[in-house]
Amino acid sequence: MGIHLHDSDELQESHEINVTPFIDVMLVLLIIFMVAAPLATVDIKVDLPASTAKPAPRPDKPIYVSIKEDLSLYLDNDAISDEQLGATLDKLTQSDKDKTIFVRGDKKVEYGRLMEVMDALRSAGYLKVGLVGLETVGN
Repeated sequence: MGIHLHDSDELQESHEINVTPFIDVMLVLLIIFMVAAPLATVDIKVDLPASTAKPAPRPDKPIYVSIKEDLSLYLDNDAISDEQLGATLDKLTQSDKDKTIFVRGDKKVEYGRLMEVMDALRSAGYLKVGLVGLETVGN
């Protein structure tokens, strides 16, 4: 009862890469990132500081929409209502919807009011909106 081994019984080497473990790891990472991504959003009230970034060059004739502390709305230097904003901007820009509109808001203006103005701009078709902040000297 002896065991007889033949040379043909040896296993041959395989030079192929087994990618199954790599696929398993990638799927696990995908699931982890899908679960963690919604947790990365921030829901904390903050008082945003002034920007220390180098200011971008301004266009020749910028259009400013300003929101004062008393929540009144101004287009350049003229008082305006929310309902008149779209029509007045169309007259001022000759209906050029690609023109950037700069929004200036007082520090005490509530975020909700700022979003109302930005929604009015979006409803009027002006999607390029720049927020103007206080320019400070960087460290």
